[in-house]
Amino acid sequence: MRVLLIIPRFQLPIETRTTPQLGIAYLAALSERNGDEVRVYDQDIEDVPLEDVVRQYQPEIVGITSNTPQVKQGWLAARQVKSVAPNTVVVQGGPHVSALPEEAAARPEIDIVARGEGEMTWLELCNTIAHARAGNSNLRISDILDPQNKILNSVRGITYQTPQGKIKHNGERPAIDSLEELPFPAYKYFKLERYTSLQPAVDTVERGKSFSMMTSRGCPYRCTFCSQSVMAEKWRGRSPESVAAEFAHLIHDWGAQEIGILDDSANIDRKRMRAMCEKLIAENLNTVPWILINGIRANLADTETLQLMKEAGCKRVAFGVETGDEEILESIDKRVTHDQIREAFRNAKQVKLETVGFFIIGLPGDTEETMNKTIEFACELDPVVANFSMMTPYPGTKVWEQVHRNGGRMLMKDWDDYVFFEGKARYELGTLTAELQERKWKEAYRRFYMRPQRVFKTLTRASTWKHLPRTLGMASKLILPKMTKDEIKPMLYQH
Repeated sequence: MRVLLIIPRFQLPIETRTTPQLGIAYLAALSERNGDEVRVYDQDIEDVPLEDVVRQYQPEIVGITSNTPQVKQGWLAARQVKSVAPNTVVVQGGPHVSALPEEAAARPEIDIVARGEGEMTWLELCNTIAHARAGNSNLRISDILDPQNKILNSVRGITYQTPQGKIKHNGERPAIDSLEELPFPAYKYFKLERYTSLQPAVDTVERGKSFSMMTSRGCPYRCTFCSQSVMAEKWRGRSPESVAAEFAHLIHDWGAQEIGILDDSANIDRKRMRAMCEKLIAENLNTVPWILINGIRANLADTETLQLMKEAGCKRVAFGVETGDEEILESIDKRVTHDQIREAFRNAKQVKLETVGFFIIGLPGDTEETMNKTIEFACELDPVVANFSMMTPYPGTKVWEQVHRNGGRMLMKDWDDYVFFEGKARYELGTLTAELQERKWKEAYRRFYMRPQRVFKTLTRASTWKHLPRTLGMASKLILPKMTKDEIKPMLYQH
C-alpha cells in the first residue's frame, strides 16, 4: 500500500522546522514495518508542490497531522490531495482534531479523523482499507464510510461522516500498554539537512544532526491549560534498555549531535530515570548531550536524580513554573508549590544543569499584581531561558471550558489566530483585558532579559552570534511595533 504522511505548513513568522516531526516519524516506521511504501512530505521544507507529489506517487492513503495553529493548513493540504487523487483516503490526526473530531470529520476533504494516540489506529486503518480494496479495486470512499458495509465498524479511535451525513464516533482506543511495541522513528524519510536544531536560539548544532525521541508517554497531572488533556492520562515508561538502544541508533547510525526528550513528564518514575541514566553511562552513550524539551516535574527533581542525569549527558532541563502567584498556581491544578520549584532550580544549578523556565501571562484570575509576581519569580529563579507565553485556551482544555462557561470573550476569529509568537492576547475574562496581557507579556521579556547580568550572559553565548538574525528577530518583537496578521499572511502562505 502506498502511504503518504503530511506535516502541514506551520504558520509562524520565524523558522519552524527544528527537527523532524516525531509523530509522523513513528507512523512512517510502523507503515514501513507493515510492508507499505512510504513517503513523508513536510510542507515547510519541501520544494515540489504537494499536488505534483500526489500526482506522481498516487498514494492510496494519506495521513495528516495537525495541532490547532496547523489545522487549517491541514485542511488545505487535504484539498490539494483530493484535487489530484479524489479516491485517496485522507486521515487527519493530532491534538486539535482529537479535541474537536466532529469539526474535521464534517469537512468534505477529510474522510476519517484519528483520535488520541494514533499509531495503532493508523496501522489498523491501513490494513482494513487495503483488505477491503484488495477484494474490490473500484471500492469508493463512500463505500468504505458506509456503516452498512461494516468496513470501519471495528476500528476503534476514529470519527467519520457517513454518506448519509451522520457523524459516527467509534469506541475509544486504549492507550498503548507497552511502548516497546513501537519501532524506532523512521528518520530516513525526512530531508534531514533542512532541519536546524532543537533550540536554535541557544545551541549550535550541524543541520540534520538533531533528533527527538520519547522515553515515556502520558501524564497523570491534568493542568487546566494543557492541551495534552485530550491524550492518554495513563503514564507509561519505556525500559532503560529500549531507551539506550534508541540512543545508540541515533548516535551511531545517524551521527546525532544532540537528542531532545519530548516526554510530558519524564521523571514521574525516578527509579526508571536513574536506571536509564546508568544504562547510558555504562554503554558510553553519554557523550552526546540530551535536553528535556517539555519539562520535568519540579516536585520530583531531587539532586541525586539530576546529578545522575548530568553524568549521563543531560545538558538542560525545563520546568513548568507557570505563575508566581500561589492562589493561581493552585487554581490551575499544577500540584506543585513555589518552594518545590525553587528547590528544583537550586538542585539543577547545583549539579550544573542548564535550566529553562516556562511562564504563562494571562492565566484566569491574573491581575497586574499577580503577573508582576510571575515576572519577579522568573527573575528570582533566573533560568538560562525564560519562556513567557500568553495564555491560550486550546480546545479540549479546562481553561477553554472556563472561558466559555464564565462569559469570557475569545479573541480568535479562526484557528489561524492561534499562531504562536504573535504577541496577541487570545481571550478576555472579567478584568483580564487583552491590553493588560499584551503589555505584561512584553514587560516580562524586557524585565527578565534586559537586566545587566542577563545582557552579559547573552552576549557571551556563542549561539547568540551564530544565530544573530534569529536572535535579533525575536528581540525586535519586544521593541518594534508588531506586524499584523494580514501583513504576515502573505509570507506564511507562499510556497
